[in-house]
Amino acid sequence: MHQSSNPHSISAKSTLLIISTLTVMSGATIAPSLPAMREYFANIPNADYLVRLALTLPALFIALGAPLVGIIIDRFGRKPLLLLALILYGLAGSSGLVLNSLNLILVGRALLGISVAGIMTTATTLIADYYIGTARAHFLGLQAAFMGLGGVFFLSFGGFIADRNWRYPFGIYLISLLLVPCALIFLTEPKRNQPVTVEKEMVSDTPQYLPLNLVFITYGVGIITQVVFYLIPVQLPFYLKQLFGAGASESGIAIALATLLSAIASLLYRQIKAKLSFTAIYGIAFLNMGIGYYFISLGTAYPVVLLGLAVAGSGLGLLMPNMNFCLTSVTPDAMRGKILSGVTTSLFLGQFLSPVLSQPLSGRIGLANTYASAGGLMLVLAAVALITLWKWR
Repeated sequence: MHQSSNPHSISAKSTLLIISTLTVMSGATIAPSLPAMREYFANIPNADYLVRLALTLPALFIALGAPLVGIIIDRFGRKPLLLLALILYGLAGSSGLVLNSLNLILVGRALLGISVAGIMTTATTLIADYYIGTARAHFLGLQAAFMGLGGVFFLSFGGFIADRNWRYPFGIYLISLLLVPCALIFLTEPKRNQPVTVEKEMVSDTPQYLPLNLVFITYGVGIITQVVFYLIPVQLPFYLKQLFGAGASESGIAIALATLLSAIASLLYRQIKAKLSFTAIYGIAFLNMGIGYYFISLGTAYPVVLLGLAVAGSGLGLLMPNMNFCLTSVTPDAMRGKILSGVTTSLFLGQFLSPVLSQPLSGRIGLANTYASAGGLMLVLAAVALITLWKWR
């Protein structure tokens, strides 16, 4: 049994990577079902609003649940909570297959959010427990890439089966139940507060002091970049329809392109990190997102928007592994779950806030100007990162 639960085995690595993809599909999988779902529940008061809420509600509960998860896994261990979260994910996520009450479906979506908080925080914490130094940078890049590619796959597949019946995409969540035995057999509970990895690297893996200013800056970056990034899945289909009369498939291709480039950038993270500092990588990521959103805002032709999405996606792909690697490098073992749960909270709080903030803004200034404003904000952050870098020289 102990042989099979070596954290450096292919089985353990594959299990962690596949579990990480579950966090992306939490919202996106049912997005293509929303129009048909709205028709099905047309006689319910506020159906239009409640059906949209089904998409964003998990993000709010992930943000609320993650800090509690961080405290629990630092106190009681990683693996028991991960197994419970995987079971809850499968049951709550798939509840839309059978439920006939929109309110009960929303309860299921809230419970799904709580399970995702458990899965995402625990998976990232286990990666930080198992690996150090360049091995950790490499694996966090792989994790972000898998999440990106998972997003591409689940969005496309969800759209394909939603055409047959709006309930079918809810069935995709049952995948997590297949991962329960894998997590049980292949993942091992790390021995904490001592070096837990077999990597022979001259890296002290247990910092004794936590720089709180760095932690809060990272959380702030997480919220702002997700508010900006979520302008793509939330607003792009409407923007493309308004510009070129684009249908669902063109919107799907466009969103998938941004996600694909994001995955490629995440895969290259380890090589980039070997040459550049955390601050320099932030600067490049913000710059790419700023330039990308500027191209999107031009809206002159579909290929120009695609180019913008590709450039913005490549910036986003560097952010996730950079945030996680930066924080795990400075966090003492005993606080790792708590600190990484804050990253989960900030990312999903940003996702939840994105439509709340962008809807009134785009109503007032139009979608093109909203994308231009978001790009401008990213360029300001890029300038801040570059000035910081110059001061630290």
